[in-house]
Amino acid sequence: MSEQIIKISHLSKTFGKNVVLRDIDFSVSTGDVTCIIGASGSGKSTLLRCLNLLETPTTGEILFHGENIADPHTNAPGYRAKVGMVFQSFNLFNNMTVLDNCLVGQTKVLKKSKEEAKKNAMAFLDKVGMAPYINAKPRQLSGGQKQRVAIARALAMEPELLLFDEPTSALDPQMVGEVLDVMKQLANEGLTMIIVTHEMAFARDVSNHVVYMADGVIEEEGDPQQIFSDPQNPKTKEFLSRFMRG
Repeated sequence: MSEQIIKISHLSKTFGKNVVLRDIDFSVSTGDVTCIIGASGSGKSTLLRCLNLLETPTTGEILFHGENIADPHTNAPGYRAKVGMVFQSFNLFNNMTVLDNCLVGQTKVLKKSKEEAKKNAMAFLDKVGMAPYINAKPRQLSGGQKQRVAIARALAMEPELLLFDEPTSALDPQMVGEVLDVMKQLANEGLTMIIVTHEMAFARDVSNHVVYMADGVIEEEGDPQQIFSDPQNPKTKEFLSRFMRG
C-alpha cells in the first residue's frame, strides 16, 4: 500500500465575490500520476497554485504527510522544496545560464555545496536531454528546450511531488512531444505528479487517476480507463466528446 502524500479536504478559494474553487476533496499517494482536466476557467490552475501555496486557500485543509500546510504559519519555502512546480511559461531566470538556473534553488534553499549541486544538476539536465546547453541563456532556447530545463530545475530539488501547470500549452505543436516524452519517462520511474493538462491522450495513457473539473468543482474522478471510455457525469461526457471529435 503506497503512502498518502497529500490529502485535500473541503478546499475553497474565492477572489472577492468570485468563487473559483468549491469544496474540493481528493488525495494523492506515492507514485500516483494524477491528471486534472477540464475547460479553461474551471479552476484547475488555481487549485495547483493553492497546492504550492502561491495562493492562500480561503477555507479547507491541505494535509502534507498529515500536516496542514494551509496553516498561515507553514514554512512555505521549505514546503516548496518538497513539492516542486513546473509552470506553463517556464519561469526561468533569463539573466542566468541553464546550469545556474538549476543550481540556485539547490544552493540557496537546500544549502548544497556548489560541487554537489552541479553534479546533481548535470544528472537531471542530461536526463531531459539538455546537458549540451548548460552555458546557454533562456533566450537562446526553443520553448520545448526551456520547458525541459524547467523540469530539470524542479527535479534537481528532488521533490516528493511535482506539480505541472499546463506544461505544454505555451509550446508550438512540434515541441509538445519532446516535453511529454520527458514526463512519460518520469511517470515510468515512479515520480509522484499532479498535472493540469489539455493533452487528453497523455492523461488517458500515462496517468493512473483523472480528475475532471468544471466551474470550480470536481465533477468526476477515477481510473482513466473508466473516465475516458465510460464517463458517468453528463458534463464529463460532453467535455470528452468534444476532444474525441477533435
